[in-house]
Amino acid sequence: MQHATINCRGRLLSFEHPRVMGILNLTPDSFYDGGKLRKIADVLFKADEMYRAGADILDLGAVSTRPGAEPVSPEVEKQRLIPAVEAIMKRFPEAILSIDTFRSKIARDAIAAGASMINDISGGTLDPDMYATITELQVPYVVMHMQGTPATMQQNPSYGNVTKEVIRWIADRLSTLRQAGVNDLIADPGFGFGKTTEHNYTLLNELDYFQILGVPLLIGLSRKSMIYKPLQIKPEESLAGTIALHYHALMHGADILRVHDVKEAVETIRVFELAGGLNRRNPLLHI
Repeated sequence: MQHATINCRGRLLSFEHPRVMGILNLTPDSFYDGGKLRKIADVLFKADEMYRAGADILDLGAVSTRPGAEPVSPEVEKQRLIPAVEAIMKRFPEAILSIDTFRSKIARDAIAAGASMINDISGGTLDPDMYATITELQVPYVVMHMQGTPATMQQNPSYGNVTKEVIRWIADRLSTLRQAGVNDLIADPGFGFGKTTEHNYTLLNELDYFQILGVPLLIGLSRKSMIYKPLQIKPEESLAGTIALHYHALMHGADILRVHDVKEAVETIRVFELAGGLNRRNPLLHI
């Protein structure tokens, strides 16, 4: 069975086995770990910790996208982000860095600084120049679904059939990007971005259908409200629930787990594979 690969600035990343993307939030107000990485030394320490724990990719974000988050100017985003990218690449020159941004100019600056991938929460809808930029740069691009904007997305999310609508939305954008000549594409259903808790669990339970898109599938569930709100706990207490949903996502086709807790995600994948999880995926659907 042929497995997908993506080209990260000359390095091929295969999805024969699921991968782990560690989250590095450079913001003061992210919902779980905001404000923890204020200094470059803190960023480097966290990056080193995640690599030692087995992260394949690091995802750096300098704008909080939690529901209701205040907008941040491009200047502030760049000021937070680029020095961190440069420092990590200097310390870890083989690193695969993903940049969590919806701005094409920030994407361009980050790739010039050494990053390898762009992770766009808007799927290109918040910056009309993003697709042209990705086409020019020829770097892997994560198309994530979001209904609305971070400021409005949780006010009243509504769907007829959430899974069909999200898949169709992502498929349309993948088609546009492919026609433009972009080769390395990844899909993300966008858990928590313009979805109710019920929508999120419907998407999770119907995750197999996303394999029809024909690209690797990135899943961002780590410590989100769909876990801690039903359990009536805090995000800091939601690791067990996160691990449970990661295992479920792996069983239904997840290729990349985007996580705060790298060690636990790596161990989850290891146990999943020891238990024969890869063999239980539908071989007719899986890439």
